[in-house]
Amino acid sequence: MEIRFDQKSKAMRVMLDGEIDHHCALDTRIEIDSQIKQLQPKRLILDYGEVTFMDSSGIGLIMGRHRLMQSLGGTIEVANVPDRLYKVIKLAGIEKLGKVSTAGNGGIK
Repeated sequence: MEIRFDQKSKAMRVMLDGEIDHHCALDTRIEIDSQIKQLQPKRLILDYGEVTFMDSSGIGLIMGRHRLMQSLGGTIEVANVPDRLYKVIKLAGIEKLGKVSTAGNGGIK
């Protein structure tokens, strides 16, 4: 799993690349949380555009960052979700936490 950060104004985009599974989830969460606490963004965008596989750890990653952002008065978005992962995200109810956009059209589902 590779993670890249892009901070613009009050928004932080976290670009995830590779597989999100229980093997990498803890390190990924620690790295993202550290950046959030340091930079205090008002909006967190988790970019799933380059995620090739995700198990329940990917859902946990979103939910945990949502709770952290809420505690800081911020919001969360999940962007560029591949269609094959969108079904899992929808079933988990992530759309109730914030915007979810798919990779295919960039639009909000």
